[in-house]
Amino acid sequence: MSYAENLSLFAVLLFGIIIVPGMDMLFVITNALTGGRKAGLAATAGITFGGVFHTLLGAVGVGVLLKLAPSFFTVMIFIGAAYMAWIGVSLIRSSIVIDAVDGKTKRSLLVAFRQGAITCILNPKAYMFVLSVYPQFMKPQYGSILGQALVMGLMTAIIQFSIYGALGLAAGKSRDFLLTNPRFTIVIGRGAGWLFILVALLTAWHGWRWV
Repeated sequence: MSYAENLSLFAVLLFGIIIVPGMDMLFVITNALTGGRKAGLAATAGITFGGVFHTLLGAVGVGVLLKLAPSFFTVMIFIGAAYMAWIGVSLIRSSIVIDAVDGKTKRSLLVAFRQGAITCILNPKAYMFVLSVYPQFMKPQYGSILGQALVMGLMTAIIQFSIYGALGLAAGKSRDFLLTNPRFTIVIGRGAGWLFILVALLTAWHGWRWV
């Protein structure tokens, strides 16, 4: 698999996980409703910062594996593929429901940014996702791990900011639609679940060929 194909696969997976309605998405929309579009964009910027942080953390983890336990890095590819498949099955089997977020207090732009960043950075599932999934896409044959991380971090920032920013700008209709149409969130979640399973199979196959 070429580097361009690898990045394309990562972009598809990234889009799939970001588009699934969840608390990050509703956090952005709620800030936009209570503080205006600027507050929604500030919250989006905070969450985007957290996403880039996790990407760089993934680069550190991959670099450590390559340096200290290169053989275990190969094992992590298959562990990560299994983990992605598990996420996919979980999304397909679950009924995603979004609860309303209290938005009575108007937040400053700095507070919205800080809360978005902290919420994303402290998400324990994000750490598991990064350390399990990123070894699938950061590989030594593609060059510098740091360079790959910077590219993936930029992709993460662009996709997150595009999706959440657009929802923040259209806050009222977006929030009402998500809260009153639970079936839509279920359909999106299950579609993303099948996407995770497909990517897991592809990465496992390429990992097997690489071995």
